[in-house]
Amino acid sequence: MSGDSYHIKDQHACYFITMTVVYWVDVFSRKDYKDILVESLDHCIKNKGLNLFSWVIMSNHVHIVARVTSDLGMSGFLRDFKKFTSKRIVEAIKEIPESRRDWLLDKFAFEALRSRRAPYYKLWRDDNHAINLTNIDMMNKIDYIHDNPVKAGIVAFPNHYLYSSAIDYAGGKGMLPVILV
Repeated sequence: MSGDSYHIKDQHACYFITMTVVYWVDVFSRKDYKDILVESLDHCIKNKGLNLFSWVIMSNHVHIVARVTSDLGMSGFLRDFKKFTSKRIVEAIKEIPESRRDWLLDKFAFEALRSRRAPYYKLWRDDNHAINLTNIDMMNKIDYIHDNPVKAGIVAFPNHYLYSSAIDYAGGKGMLPVILV
């Protein structure tokens, strides 16, 4: 992807990934939309070779520390995950009572038209801010991920945020199976 200085060179290495919604739209402020992401990550863990070490869903972006062991590779996982979740979230926006329905769909339709990278709606930015963790302290990135909801003022303690692996690192059981580091 042009302009993306965070290229995925080793498809099976461990990466810190940031996936961002176009225009930083706060689409994941609703439980319904976050649950779509959780279900999709769970599917990828069970069926696509995703090894998830850490994750958090914020209102307009998602952070993960992960690697993909299947032939799909990290790029294939990101492509498929974003394509599937984009379609499902747009469907959900149309189906559930959503006060911002027209505004959200207009934003995503505008970006699809502007970028010419999707036929009707574009939810995710193309870049993934992928950082290979081969020579970087993975725990620093995991702590960063877990501190996101605290810094955003959503919770006082990282393990109080449900849509994160911080619960697992505090000795509890979170929403997704993670590999503890």
